[in-house]
Amino acid sequence: MKKNIRVVGAIIENSNNEILCALRSPKMTLPNSWEFPGGKMEEGEDFKATIEREIFEELKCSVEFKSIFNDNSYDYGNFIVNLVTVKCNLIEGTPKAHEHSKLLWLKRENLPSLKWAPADMAAVEQLVNEKV
Repeated sequence: MKKNIRVVGAIIENSNNEILCALRSPKMTLPNSWEFPGGKMEEGEDFKATIEREIFEELKCSVEFKSIFNDNSYDYGNFIVNLVTVKCNLIEGTPKAHEHSKLLWLKRENLPSLKWAPADMAAVEQLVNEKV
């Protein structure tokens, strides 16, 4: 049986209506792919606790969970990722890349120009088509 990994990714939008994108480092699985920052749910955590903890650990800033945006599963062959992307407000600090190679703020319409991790594509497509 394949391992099923539950992951929460943050959709963080700035005051210029740009969305934070994170480039996976060469040391990570799926190196040099873009993703929404976040990470694996730990035992007993809900989406809010996971994303607030992960963003603080990865980006050294604080976010506040707003709502679930997309729930998608992707079969990578050896494992399945269930990625739930959630909308968040940045409440304190400036995101800084510690685990990722690079961070980038992009307008919705430019998101498809990046090479996204396959599990993130459903949320990218939903964001591009979202009426704001």
